[in-house]
Amino acid sequence: MPTRPTSRNSKAIPSSRLSRMGRLGALATKVAGNVVTQGAGQLLKGEMPALSSLLLTPKNITHIADQLASMRGAAMKLGQLISMDAGDLLPPELAAILGRLREDADPMPKSQVIEVLDTAWGVNWQQELLYFSFAPVAAASIGQVHKAITLDGKMLAIKVQYPGISKSIDSDVDNVATLIKLTGLLPKSLDIAPLLSEAKKQLHQETDYEREAVMLTQYREKLFASQAKPYFIVPEIYAPLSTRTVLAMDYIEAADLDSLLDAPQAIKDELMTALMSLFFREVFDFQLLQSDPNLANYKYNSETQQLVLLDFGATREVPDDIAHLYKAMLISAAQYDRSKMQQTALKIGLIDDSHTPAQIEAVVDIGMEACEAIRCEGAYDFGESDLIIRLQDKGMALTTEHDFWHTPPIDALFIHRKLGGLFLLAKRLGAKVDMRVAARDWLD
Repeated sequence: MPTRPTSRNSKAIPSSRLSRMGRLGALATKVAGNVVTQGAGQLLKGEMPALSSLLLTPKNITHIADQLASMRGAAMKLGQLISMDAGDLLPPELAAILGRLREDADPMPKSQVIEVLDTAWGVNWQQELLYFSFAPVAAASIGQVHKAITLDGKMLAIKVQYPGISKSIDSDVDNVATLIKLTGLLPKSLDIAPLLSEAKKQLHQETDYEREAVMLTQYREKLFASQAKPYFIVPEIYAPLSTRTVLAMDYIEAADLDSLLDAPQAIKDELMTALMSLFFREVFDFQLLQSDPNLANYKYNSETQQLVLLDFGATREVPDDIAHLYKAMLISAAQYDRSKMQQTALKIGLIDDSHTPAQIEAVVDIGMEACEAIRCEGAYDFGESDLIIRLQDKGMALTTEHDFWHTPPIDALFIHRKLGGLFLLAKRLGAKVDMRVAARDWLD
């Protein structure tokens, strides 16, 4: 029989466009009220307040972040996308809002879970299962995961999509983008329209669980066909219970990635080397990239010393030309060939003919420095590396001193996003990786 929900806090998700717009309207009103109150207080003191300082007070930051997180869906996901793609270049106040959106969401209440499953499986679905836990094992921006057991004893992970999420994507993205622009913290010269358009496209794909089932199956087949040593586990889709809004798959026992922190150094190094090599296989061989670097998408089985790979909603096909150009980029970085890197960056669209020689040199500098691990003799110590800080400094100098605000092609953004996430994971684990070994199959 299904279990009772736990005492963990849950929040109903506004499922209609009107109610979601109302939430954002109420948020704007609350923020405006705080601005007026705070501004009046400063004026009485004879001070002339700046609008941005009034908007981004600790109280308003909390209101904005909590409201967007409680709405889940595109409201939460857009913040995640922007913070992952440009987080290092954003003002700290805005980064604080978006950082809150990378945390786990509050689960939806039992009544909404039943509503979604009644629609997807029929009202008698509970009679077709031996066990269903209403307490989710994970809750994110698009849906939450529950454990279930079929009548024949098969244990499943059931991903249940939040109601109304898919219908609200376009309006959510537009409304949240407007809210972020109102802060005045994004440079006027930064064109985020391509990012917003791609966010809508990706979110529509992520809410299509039938597509995710296809992507997961394709990825699983490519991985197992090329995996010499079984470093990774990918769950198998359970088709009888999978629909557009509910995704059923094998439930795999594994712990959060932090459990790997206590593993021997050799195991951390070996697994991280395998992950880096897998990234190159995704781009160059599979041409199928699981583009979401969220740490929650990895689990660790200490008994088998394997990593479990989860969540294939953000899987993207890598075009032939992009795969070819990034292989050329990798080789140019390994050989420290600045001329070849510049030519490749131009073909990819990381720079264009409108950029000045100084801007182009700065971009190549950043590219070469970002790839320093591929030129390291022996293992690169990610745990001791200060590369992220150096790249932040160079990135800020590029945008402020060289006035370089340029949105690269979307395929490039997602490749960089995934690689950046792997770097952060390697640093968190304190892993040491010989990147030339990890990439050796593609350096010729």
